[in-house]
Amino acid sequence: MRASLARASLLLGLAAGLPSWSEAPCRQVRSGTALAIDPLLIPAGHPQPEPPSDYRHRLQTTPLGWPLQSTWCVWVEPADSEASPSRSTERWLQAVAGALKEWQQVLPIVLVNQPELAQVTIWRRRPPLRWDAKGRPRASHGRASLSLQKRGEGAPPLVEPKVEVLIGAGQRQEALQATALHELGHAFGLWGHSDEPGDAMAASPGATPVLQLSVRDRRTLEWLYGQPSRLRSGP
Repeated sequence: MRASLARASLLLGLAAGLPSWSEAPCRQVRSGTALAIDPLLIPAGHPQPEPPSDYRHRLQTTPLGWPLQSTWCVWVEPADSEASPSRSTERWLQAVAGALKEWQQVLPIVLVNQPELAQVTIWRRRPPLRWDAKGRPRASHGRASLSLQKRGEGAPPLVEPKVEVLIGAGQRQEALQATALHELGHAFGLWGHSDEPGDAMAASPGATPVLQLSVRDRRTLEWLYGQPSRLRSGP
């Protein structure tokens, strides 16, 4: 019980002083069939703006359009309900809550209590190793993985993005939150990287963890959500 209350107190605090988003789009089970599309992410081909005030030219899209939603339904892995959460778990929950709060200032994000209701699921685990072109292992503290799922049998069928986010708990608080902020940026449609270390979506983190969206992050997001996409359901 204490663990559940700890999670609730951390995550329910997201609503304080923020816009109130409608929960209606997040009341349905999002079961569907994953579409076999390879490659799923492709270059969007947009030129760099002049002056270079954002990084839209670095974003990737999908063959079916930008992976956007009008409302994002997000589930966060809870602490173990049968024991008091450890300090590392509390630190992880606080970091994820801080990152979500930052994104919730600019996007309609609703927290749900079941993963089946979510388009974005956030798990407390270290991503598995990846291997580079030379066969060398590459470790990371966070990773977002995108799929497209067909829901229902309508014509045309409803297709929406589904994202799994893995964030390891083995970092200090600020680094954890910066990792969560970055990976959630991918989850919410920014499938690409900035070349400026002060941006949340920087390809390589700088010496100081980025805990807030930069002006360039916000401009890129504003441009992105102004684009039409058949994947964006809801009003």
